[in-house]
Amino acid sequence: MNALSFKKVGKIYRRSHLGKTTETVGLVDFELDVPQGQVFGLLGLNGSGKTTAIKLLMGLHLPTTGDIEVLGRRVPDVEVLARIGYAPEAAYLNKLLTGRETLRLFAALSRIPAAEREARVEKILADVGLGHALDKRLGEYSKGMLQRASLAQALIHDPELVILDEPVTGLDPLAIKEVRALILWLKAKGKTVLFSSHDISEVERVCDRIGILSGGRLALVMTQNEWRGKADALESAFAATVKRTDGVGEIRLD
Repeated sequence: MNALSFKKVGKIYRRSHLGKTTETVGLVDFELDVPQGQVFGLLGLNGSGKTTAIKLLMGLHLPTTGDIEVLGRRVPDVEVLARIGYAPEAAYLNKLLTGRETLRLFAALSRIPAAEREARVEKILADVGLGHALDKRLGEYSKGMLQRASLAQALIHDPELVILDEPVTGLDPLAIKEVRALILWLKAKGKTVLFSSHDISEVERVCDRIGILSGGRLALVMTQNEWRGKADALESAFAATVKRTDGVGEIRLD
């Protein structure tokens, strides 16, 4: 059974200003199936469509064309959100709250019974390495600690599908290693993990399959067997597939 499925999905962003409408392509004819229990990585340059795909999955944006299913239900669907854990690239958390207060809030929003919340909050914060900072305000957290708090809120309700948008951006090497271990731990528990990244080395270490996006299109899908044990196979495939859209020219070395 597929945990998520995109069928001919397109997304066009339209913006009107002073009577003029401009259109920006988010996704074009995007098709993807991810089976339950698989780790799938969306790989691409900034602006390639990775975050658009994730926001469509979450029902934060609506597709212009096509259909999306998550855990057997058509998106958008409020009930299916209770089975998803989502950690955005930036941790949008109230920095006046402590770690404990933050997770209590998310536990309540996730409908975890009141009698179970405190134990669940303390355990998940300890699991992500924040057991020592339960009662410290998030405003005192480092960037790495905020990222862990964001991961904790995504996991507090024991979701079936975990979606991570650029989970290692801006983290130090030790924190990156720990996030990698977390993804593999989730897989071992039978969870489905979808995450976006432009860090090829991290993607190839944890993914069963990857999809390379370029200009809003799913340009290539590869399985682990196609890059495992083959030096630079994924990097070469990425370089041959993507096209820059930021106006920067190629570096030429004579």
